[in-house]
Amino acid sequence: MQKRYKTKFPVARIKKIMRLDEEVGKVAQATPILISKALELFMQSLIDEACKEARGRSAKKLTTVHLKRTIMDVEKFDFLRDLVEGLPDPSETATEVKAEGEDSKGRSRGKNKAGKGGSAGAQG
Repeated sequence: MQKRYKTKFPVARIKKIMRLDEEVGKVAQATPILISKALELFMQSLIDEACKEARGRSAKKLTTVHLKRTIMDVEKFDFLRDLVEGLPDPSETATEVKAEGEDSKGRSRGKNKAGKGGSAGAQG
């Protein structure tokens, strides 16, 4: 009887992705399980560091800004820098946070108060 391992990432999908690469030959049964576990540990490490960043800024939510700061500041995540360089910097998002709930013209982005029968008249 085969032993079942509890993993957070789908082993079958990892094996399928590995098969897509022509350079990868046959895959031992344990390989996708090990990759799943390694991915789980990597993600846990990244999230833990990003949480430290968020707590250091007294934030209530973990955002992409925290992930970017973590990747840029923590040496072990250097290989991800190219992926996050395009994300907005924290200084840019500070103005977005200030205007939260408003569109670019300073208007509230609330729901349409007219309800279901509001200004959604006939299109023509």
